[in-house]
Amino acid sequence: MAQRILSELGLPEAELSLLFVNDVQIQALNRRYLRRDRPTNVLAFPMREGEFSALHPNLLGDLVISLETARRQMKRFRLDETNMIILLMIHGILHLVGYEHEGSKKGAREMALKQKELLKQIRQTGIVK
Repeated sequence: MAQRILSELGLPEAELSLLFVNDVQIQALNRRYLRRDRPTNVLAFPMREGEFSALHPNLLGDLVISLETARRQMKRFRLDETNMIILLMIHGILHLVGYEHEGSKKGAREMALKQKELLKQIRQTGIVK
């Protein structure tokens, strides 16, 4: 599914790692790297930045998704579990390619529109409902 999302973004050769965890694990990562001592739905660790980015230019980075948080948020987003996880993958991948929603209403709007567009495109393929 991640490869499909990357293809829809025009990045068919891009790579990323994807890790599914529980709330305890993602809270530990969130605390360590973002200094936020709470669980979150997805964390994105871009690798296109910094001194080693040229070593493997197609490597976007790492995504960590909490399945527990995803399950709790399903009702709010009106999605089933599969589509919720796909939405979080889309959200994380957008962060890896440079989208940002925190601190900017314009950025949040752009990211929300792109998420909606990508989820619609994925659904139209028939892979998921």
